[in-house]
Amino acid sequence: MEQQGSELIENRYKKFIQTVCKTDVVYALQNQDGFATSASAHYENEQGKPVDILCFWAESGRAKSCAINHWSNYQITEIALVDFIENWGVGMENDGILGGIEFDQNMFGYEAKPLDLILALVAEIKETNKELPLQKFENIADLEEQAKEANK
Repeated sequence: MEQQGSELIENRYKKFIQTVCKTDVVYALQNQDGFATSASAHYENEQGKPVDILCFWAESGRAKSCAINHWSNYQITEIALVDFIENWGVGMENDGILGGIEFDQNMFGYEAKPLDLILALVAEIKETNKELPLQKFENIADLEEQAKEANK
């Protein structure tokens, strides 16, 4: 059963990468206090506490289905893919926060290290010959090189 769950979560992550690279949009849940977060089931910080996770979805419907329980007062917000990569991804890395990808109503989802997430998005962008109007990097190769260097 655990293996099936892991495979499902991995497949959701791969579909997220493909979908957001096609649509140029990442979805999050937000309220007046900030964005929907969770706690890692796999990673701990230096104090032995679970690492914080910011949650993201590729489809507004899946995000909306998670706006229940402690997220019931959250609204769907759109993040442009280029902003997600250049600002959110880099910011999460700097802040020591993971990306929670395609979490479901039971709080199961893929926990992505930000630089790994950026590199997965870059690989999909390159594979599909997508043009991405980067602001903070010269081009996709520059972004990839800097992310790989920082990920060592």
